[in-house]
Amino acid sequence: MPAAPAIGAVETGRASWYGHPYHGRRAANGEVYDMEQLTAAHRTLAFNTWVRVHNLENGKHVDVRITDRGPFVKERIIDLSRAAARAIDSIGPGVVDVRVEVVAVPAAAAAASLYAVQAGAFRNRGNAERLRDDMVRRFGKARLVPREGVEPVWRVLVGECPSAQEAEELAARIRAGNADSFVVRLDQPASP
Repeated sequence: MPAAPAIGAVETGRASWYGHPYHGRRAANGEVYDMEQLTAAHRTLAFNTWVRVHNLENGKHVDVRITDRGPFVKERIIDLSRAAARAIDSIGPGVVDVRVEVVAVPAAAAAASLYAVQAGAFRNRGNAERLRDDMVRRFGKARLVPREGVEPVWRVLVGECPSAQEAEELAARIRAGNADSFVVRLDQPASP
């Protein structure tokens, strides 16, 4: 999807859901994640964007607000809260084919945004630091972003691109070196 998609923009792909152990932890927007609210994680849509998620396997749909970043699994486009997954009967299968349609965009989405490429995620900080150092040597700018938890996960983000298209080009260069990577939006978290 583009940086600030218009209402009606559509994306199709795979959806998963997440609950424990993320329930009660801070989401990327700064709010405490509640798996019983109708929320979701998306890699690039602005926080507080509302999307309608259609389960293509059974015709059910649910409206969710983007509050987090993810999914960080290849070929998935959205991670739903447990409540949202329950609404479209995707808890049992875990991963389903969906169509995601933008139904409301926050005013802040039109503001300038930056994008980066996630080149890896590690439970071991040393491994994350080694990849970050390699990415700095190869691509100029990279940093670690922790994801809180009992065992934190260290995400390696490369670059700061003014458009999603430039970030996609960087991701393609990184993937050429055999590293899985994908574009993420660099939003500023909302104040808790």
